[in-house]
Amino acid sequence: MGVNLKKYYQDIVKEKTDSTLVQLIRYTFVGGFSFLVDVGVLVFFTEVIHLHYLLSAGISFLFGLLVNYLLSVKWVFNARMVENKYLEFLLFLAIGLIGLGLNELFLWMLTDLAHVYYLISKILTAVVVYLWNFFARKILLFNRK
Repeated sequence: MGVNLKKYYQDIVKEKTDSTLVQLIRYTFVGGFSFLVDVGVLVFFTEVIHLHYLLSAGISFLFGLLVNYLLSVKWVFNARMVENKYLEFLLFLAIGLIGLGLNELFLWMLTDLAHVYYLISKILTAVVVYLWNFFARKILLFNRK
């Protein structure tokens, strides 16, 4: 009665799946990678280019969104409710823009109102936006009815 790591690897990494748990695990990896892209661009634009952190956050969030979309449709979600890929991306973007609004709102509230360092604010904000993005996309775009 041993653990079959090869089976877990197949289920989590390789096989197409409609399992919300497996998709959430995959989305966590995709979200983590997208978050690294997002934060990397945020730091670059804020610290190197010297843009205001809120403008940098908006730009960096869009970079993360593009990476997230490409990896989500390739690896995370199996079912697609929208056949037109352009419309699907626009809906993905709309969900992301709501996420961006949440991102900007909570980042501003934590940084300007609560005086939390902007990178700490970003980490805290990312948790809320991550949950919004996964469940909104799962329910509205990538769900078998």
